[in-house]
Amino acid sequence: MKTQHWLVKQEPESYSWETFEKDGRTSWDGVRNSQARINLRAMRPGDAVLFYASGGPKEVVGVARVTRAAYPDPTAEEPGWVSVELEAFRKLGRPVTLAEIRKAPALAEVPLIRHTRLSVMPLTRAQFDAICGMGG
Repeated sequence: MKTQHWLVKQEPESYSWETFEKDGRTSWDGVRNSQARINLRAMRPGDAVLFYASGGPKEVVGVARVTRAAYPDPTAEEPGWVSVELEAFRKLGRPVTLAEIRKAPALAEVPLIRHTRLSVMPLTRAQFDAICGMGG
């Protein structure tokens, strides 16, 4: 199966990239948006994920991998919500800010720009590679 590419957003005050790196792996739970849930359900082990810090400077800071496909979210009180397991892979050489992403013509269609509140979103391989390239 072909590798898919994703971006997940997190408030650094809630769960920072640095904490994620120390933990190594985490359950990506607590997502309560219907479109984000659809995206979580579509994630497969081996998929590539950009970690976007949505507080402060708003920037992509690292790359992760999906290690476990969707399973019932242990933090949900009602059925139907799911989590995936993510593994920290590498920190980018430098953060890529939302302002930089908005200025890059190749990234004009990135869901991050059009759907600012969506916490889990698909990216094309070209979008993923462009952001990684910008981050060294």
